[in-house]
Amino acid sequence: MKTPVVGGRRAVLEAVRAGAAREVLVARDARSTAGLRDVLEACREAGVPVREVDRSELDGLAADHRGVVAIAGSPKVIGERELAAFPFGPDDLVVVLDGITDPQNLGAAARSAEAAGATMLVTRTRRAADVTPAAIRASAGALLHLTHARIANIARGLERLKDVGFTVVGLDEHADRTVYEAEPPEGRVAVVLGSEGGGLGRLSRAACDLLVRLPMRGRVRSLNASASLSAALYAFVLRRRLGGS
Repeated sequence: MKTPVVGGRRAVLEAVRAGAAREVLVARDARSTAGLRDVLEACREAGVPVREVDRSELDGLAADHRGVVAIAGSPKVIGERELAAFPFGPDDLVVVLDGITDPQNLGAAARSAEAAGATMLVTRTRRAADVTPAAIRASAGALLHLTHARIANIARGLERLKDVGFTVVGLDEHADRTVYEAEPPEGRVAVVLGSEGGGLGRLSRAACDLLVRLPMRGRVRSLNASASLSAALYAFVLRRRLGGS
């Protein structure tokens, strides 16, 4: 992430809550809204300094800032070695993105993952979206809360997760069973989502313990990546954990 800047009131609020904001800049002419008041209160509680500046200064930092920008440290990223040694809990959820290249999709997927209680997000180091200010904004700040592992080889990373007790579930539109026909796994679960156009890579698919698909009943035969992830997390992984059958 070249410029540690987060724009937008929701994303700035989450940056402050995550302990990632070093300073918050507010436009002098910013309208006092509930969202802005939440940001300022969070800054006060966290001891994050707030400075009023001309709107033109914010324009030079972030394309879409809504009058508020946070100067933040880069999100903590771990590698494959740290992934293997990570202190996972007995029921942890990990989301793995196998080749998502659009920062907006990365952010939206991270938002779904964090909302579902994921502990970690795993992405590729090459031919994949990086954590940019646009991705953080699209995630509503969720990328600043998740541990993020960036690894060179997704299939090998999945094997490392399996070695420490994860059941690896791949989302595949060609899977034999839907999320309603397969039994949700217990314990540690890793959900793998493929690229926007090509889906799961061959080696990643082979590393999965289970492949499931979403039932499509309308005329549109697919959902975008983040919508598919969200549906699978809530309809499948969390079904048992939230008290469903």
